[in-house]
Amino acid sequence: MKNLLRLTQLQPGEIYEIFHIADEIYAGKYRDALKGKSVILFFPDTSIRTRVTFEKGICLLGGQSVLFPSETLDKKEEIRDVCGYLNNWADMLIVRHRDMALVEKIAAYSAVPVINAMTEINHPCEILSDLYALSGIRRDFTADSYLFCGRAGNIGLAWREAAQVLGLDLSQCCAAGYEMEGVPVFHNIMEAVRGKDILCTDSLPAGAVRDFQECRVTKEAMERANQGAVLNPCPPFTRGQEVSGEVMDSPYFVGYGFKRHLLTVQQAIMLYCLSA
Repeated sequence: MKNLLRLTQLQPGEIYEIFHIADEIYAGKYRDALKGKSVILFFPDTSIRTRVTFEKGICLLGGQSVLFPSETLDKKEEIRDVCGYLNNWADMLIVRHRDMALVEKIAAYSAVPVINAMTEINHPCEILSDLYALSGIRRDFTADSYLFCGRAGNIGLAWREAAQVLGLDLSQCCAAGYEMEGVPVFHNIMEAVRGKDILCTDSLPAGAVRDFQECRVTKEAMERANQGAVLNPCPPFTRGQEVSGEVMDSPYFVGYGFKRHLLTVQQAIMLYCLSA
């Protein structure tokens, strides 16, 4: 039994093991691997892609999903008692909640694997899916140069976790005051994009949109990146804010195709966590 709470708890070989399981799922292996198992999910109403792909992924593997809203975990009953009861019936817990400390507490009291489906400081499943997609289209995705355009939020911090584990060359483009610690920072997209292969973005809070005008990814900016560079914005993205409408309609954008893998990679993560 294993948990997946942070990418930094994984070794590179374990990431490639998850990728291998995903390959095997695409090849038709693991049908009914969750038959007879119940997976408890805690998700907010606003979740679309992550929730749909986890629920469908569980169903396709023959399992049963039981869904609760994330706020179910915010009542006065202690988490140790919630987990004490769920340990009787659940085979896995998948939790999307802003509070990482709460997810860690659930993992501490759970007798079954716990998967972090997003917190306010990271989003490991999303980034693993993106890395898997990149592994299929790049000669060596670990040798590419990455640029994250956005604030120090859960997506950027998750990319930083991935960079720490895999040794990725990661920089950030952001407005002053939104920097992540430990990575090179640029404040202008035209300067930041030079020499980059993979551009990633995150959605901006309303109050930050004006601050990020010099960091918006445009088609003109992508043309200054390395030949063959791709743009992978994290949804939900807003055309005209962190990305231009023109670049989203260009061949640089790979987001739709990348997110196709989210279902399979999340299936692979579940199977990996259930393995001995």
